[in-house]
Amino acid sequence: MKLFLLQSQAEVRRIFRNPYFVFWSLLMPLVFYFIFTNVVSTGVPDQDEWNAHFLMSVTAFSVMGSSIMTLGIRLVQERTEGWTAYLETTPLPPVTYFTSKMAGQSVVHVFSIVFIFLAGRIINGVSLGAAEWFLSGLWILTASLPFLALGVMVGLMKRVDTASGISNLLYLALALTGGMWMPMEVLPEALQMIGKWLPAYPYGSGAWGIIRGSAPEWRHIGLLIGYLALFLGAAVYIRKRQDAMQT
Repeated sequence: MKLFLLQSQAEVRRIFRNPYFVFWSLLMPLVFYFIFTNVVSTGVPDQDEWNAHFLMSVTAFSVMGSSIMTLGIRLVQERTEGWTAYLETTPLPPVTYFTSKMAGQSVVHVFSIVFIFLAGRIINGVSLGAAEWFLSGLWILTASLPFLALGVMVGLMKRVDTASGISNLLYLALALTGGMWMPMEVLPEALQMIGKWLPAYPYGSGAWGIIRGSAPEWRHIGLLIGYLALFLGAAVYIRKRQDAMQT
C-alpha cells in the first residue's frame, strides 16, 4: 500500500508538470465551451439549460481524453525509454505500477472536474444545486473507468507516434458519436444508432440526466461496466502475449 501511494503521488506530480495535459485536458475544453455557448448560435430555446448541458459535455470530454491520451501515451513513452524495464528490477509489482497510474490519473480528474465546473460558473453563470454539482462530478469521475482501461490498452502499443495517432482518433470519434459536441438528435441516424452502443454516449448521458433530476439509466451503467471488463480483459491478454513473446 505504501508503494502504491508513493507511486500515485509521483504520477499526479508528473501529470501537472506536463504542458500537453494542461493544454488538451483543461484549456481546449474551455475554448470549446466558450465558443459553443457564447459565439456559435445554437438556436436552443433555453440557453441556461444548454449552458449546463454543454458544461457536462466538455467536462466528460476532458476526462475521457485525459484517460485515453495522457495515460496511454505516457505508458508507451515509459516503456520505450526503458523506465518500465528499470522498474521491473525494483520491489514495485507490475499490478501496483498500472493501478497507481490509474489512481493518479483519477486524482487529476478530480482537479479537472472542479476546474471546469468553476469555469462554467464564471463564464456563463451555470447554477446547479449542491447535490447536482456533486453527483454529476462523481458520475464523471467514476464512470471514466472504462476509458482509463482503454488508456492502458493504448499504453501497450510499441511506438509513441502510433499510440498518439490512434488515441487521438479514438478520442475524437468517441466524442463525436457520443453527442459531446452536439446533441445526438442532430447527428445522422446511422451515427446515432452506433453511438448509443459506444461508451461515450452512456458516459455523457449519465451527467446530462443528473442535472435534469434523473438518475443514470441502468442499461448505460451496464454498458460501461461491460466496456470496462472488455478493455481490462483485452489489456491483460495483450500484456501476457507480449511477455510470452519476449521469453
